[in-house]
Amino acid sequence: VQLQASGGGLVQAGGSLRLTCASSGSILIANRLAWYRQAPGKQRELVASIDSRGTINYLNSVRGRFIISRENAKNTVYLEMNSLKPEDTAVYYCHSLSSSYVNSWGQGTLVTVSS
Repeated sequence: VQLQASGGGLVQAGGSLRLTCASSGSILIANRLAWYRQAPGKQRELVASIDSRGTINYLNSVRGRFIISRENAKNTVYLEMNSLKPEDTAVYYCHSLSSSYVNSWGQGTLVTVSS
């Protein structure tokens, strides 16, 4: 599975962006899909995940502002980001984990939030 992330860009604080991650192959319904981010000088962190049953988890700092969703028929996962803050600035990566624990990563898309 190859993942292609898009939708990043420059936005002012308080603004919104929608990230999209499309798969070149079929994203099995059983896969857990997620968005991670990595800010300069920091470790990569899990932002949001959604499993095959629709169970969703969010990083505490984005809960209530970000929404993850998946569209299995289109092999796509989304991250709607609202009320963006400068501390949300990072490269965002989409991730797929199969039921057999095969990891797939997208190439990353840069989100920059100006104050």
